[in-house]
Amino acid sequence: MTTETNKMKTTNEPPAFRRLGPVVMPVLSGRKAIIGALAFLLTGGLTALAGTDNRAPEVPEEIAVGPTNRVHFHGFAIGVQIYTWDGVSWGRAVPEATLFDAEGNIVAIHFAGPTWQSNSGSKVVGAVVQPTVTVDTNSIPWVRLAAVSPEGPGIFAETTFIQRVNTVGGKAPSANGAFVGQVARVPYNADYFFYRATNN
Repeated sequence: MTTETNKMKTTNEPPAFRRLGPVVMPVLSGRKAIIGALAFLLTGGLTALAGTDNRAPEVPEEIAVGPTNRVHFHGFAIGVQIYTWDGVSWGRAVPEATLFDAEGNIVAIHFAGPTWQSNSGSKVVGAVVQPTVTVDTNSIPWVRLAAVSPEGPGIFAETTFIQRVNTVGGKAPSANGAFVGQVARVPYNADYFFYRATNN
């Protein structure tokens, strides 16, 4: 039974996490632990957290971005999806994550909105475009978001669309909350692709 569970966990983890084994998942319990652990791991040569090119990912047609837009930034996020029990359901998730570039540098934070804000100050808020796609029933869906208010110069300037793909974890608890206002912080990771309009 334990062997089967471990196999299932490994199958759902991205390649970078499979190589790291049990080192990464326990550190997903808190933001400070995440950043500290990643700094340690990255100094050990882990540079595959985000893609090294700007090609669009292969995704289901429902969340594809048209040919008049091109990927300009790809980041890997590690953080939590935060749920609050309202007495009936866990409600809508609020993200709290850190985005890393291909070299493992922290380049942005991701928080309620959903909003992404870069170290240089550029910011973009997204709105989910339906439908979303469930690729892994144990993880939050893959989504396409329309950029509703890109601001400032930098990596998020002129963003038109965002895709969240390759998700691991982040789903609301399956059990009801014990009291109204109970908060659940569920670890997750995902790739985010940011697009801009192109004339090509």
